[in-house]
Parts: sequence; C-alpha cells; structure tokens
Amino acid sequence: MKVLIINNLMSGLRDGSIFDFMRKLAQDGDEITIRNTDGTTLVEALLDEAYQYDLVVASGGDGTIASICYALRSTGIPILAFPAGTGNLLTQNLNQQEEPYAIIGTLREGLTLDFDIGEVSYFFNDEKVTRGFMVMSGAGYDAQIIQTSERLKDSFGSAAYAFAALGNPNPQHAHFTIYLDDEKIEIDGIAVLIMNFARIYSDIPISHENDARDGLLEIAVLKSHNAVELLPAFISAFLDRSGKFPSRTDAVENFKAKHVRIESDPPLFIQHDGEARGCTTPLEASVLPRAVRLYVNRREYERLTERDFL
Repeated sequence: MKVLIINNLMSGLRDGSIFDFMRKLAQDGDEITIRNTDGTTLVEALLDEAYQYDLVVASGGDGTIASICYALRSTGIPILAFPAGTGNLLTQNLNQQEEPYAIIGTLREGLTLDFDIGEVSYFFNDEKVTRGFMVMSGAGYDAQIIQTSERLKDSFGSAAYAFAALGNPNPQHAHFTIYLDDEKIEIDGIAVLIMNFARIYSDIPISHENDARDGLLEIAVLKSHNAVELLPAFISAFLDRSGKFPSRTDAVENFKAKHVRIESDPPLFIQHDGEARGCTTPLEASVLPRAVRLYVNRREYERLTERDFL
C-alpha cells in the first residue's frame, strides 16, 4: 500500500500513538508518508498529490479529521480516521476501536462507505469562511463549553468538556430564527445543534434514528433555560443505549433539513467539530450527500448497509 498520513502534532494529549500505528502497519513493499502540522501549516496544504496514494490517514481530533475530509470531498479517496484528539466523536459514532492493532485490522480489511459531510459558513473578521464538519456544528451553549474546555484539555482530557459544562450552569438564553430549507421557525433556547452524526459525549445520542448517509442534517434546539433543565433529556438519550428510546422531553426539539440558516438575538458563539474561533451567529450549513469515503469495521459496515435495504 501507499499510505499518506496527515498528522496534527497538537491534537489531544500528543501521545504519539500515530507513530506506533505506523510501525505496526508497515509491511514489505508498503510506502508510508507522514506530513505533520502543529497548526501553522493548514492540512489542505499537506494534501498535494493525495490522489497518488491508496488512502489518507487523518490523525488528530474531530476538527483536524473534518478538515481533511472536507478537503478530499467528492474525490473518492478513502480516509481512515485515526483518533488522536481529546473527544474523538467521529470514531465513536463509527464504533471504531482506538487501539492501533484494531485500527490496522479495519484498514487491512478494506471496507469503506460514503458518508455525508456538513458545510458551514460564517463571518470571521468581516470575511465569509466556509468549513466542513463531520459530526456537528452549532451555536450557543455547546460553543461556550468548547471554548471553556480548551484550557482544561491538557490536564483532564475528554473530561474537560464535562468540567466546562458544570462551570457554566446558566448559559445565555436567546431567541433563534431558523430557516430550514423553505420553512422559517422562531424559537427560544440556549443552543442549536446542526448534526451529521448525533452521538455526543459519553456515547449519548441526541436523536433516535441518526443516519449520516441520508442526505439530511439533523437540527436540535435546546430549549431549556439552564443546564439543569437538560438533565431529563440527556438521561433519556442515555437510555437509548438500552433500546428503550424514551421521549427527549420538551427541552429538546428536533428537525431535519438539507440547508439551515441560524440567526440569534443576542448573537451567540459558534463551533464546528470542536473548533471555536470566537465567531458568532449568523451561520449557515448545508449537507453534501455521501461526499466522503471512510474506512469502517465489518460490524459497522454490515449494520449500515443493512439499513440501506430497509
């Protein structure tokens, strides 16, 4: 195989697991190229001639992996998501193990599927910016949590998100104007989540039947006034794991659309796949159907392809 690895040196706890992966992956005749960034060099600049390789390994957190997926959208180049970040929500949603030997097994088996990717646009320093997201984008409480967690990640890892949430029990409440394709919605809440994959921290799904291959984005409005009011909804989401699928309560309202625009009063901070740059609403997002090809393990491949025929 010819393998191109794009590695974010600053992702997660920087434990160097990608180098163990390389050592265990290499077999006779393989060619492995690694290109590194510490955030100074954009990952897009490291993907020159990616078409000359059999696959690209995206090593980093969700933001890094999403940037690589977006840069390679609609190319058909298969991508292996290597979980080197703090939260690693994408690989959790793909039910992918984190141990290098297991990831290599998935790679060698060679099963891939095409997934949707979200495309989000917002203004940064008065210039319009467009980025990709694989898991979710949003405005409000989630962005505040991500901003607060940044300074805690080195000490607490993935628990930084929980500490950040506990440290902000009364987030800003806002009035949202949401455009879903041709529909306009007025609603109050603390956050709007735009989801491609819907499983978040601690394996909690925000919606019952998420499908990142259906050509639609899921939009969840957190309508509570504070974090405490969200607890029943998240307990219900946790119970999805047992197959009970209880109601999310009135604290969360879900919609689906191909295109969404979010305006808020007051303006709220935004994020996409854990990247928060201090930008605020408005933001727009669209789905790019099945534009990214990802490696998946056999169990996930069978589960998702079986769904295609239901």
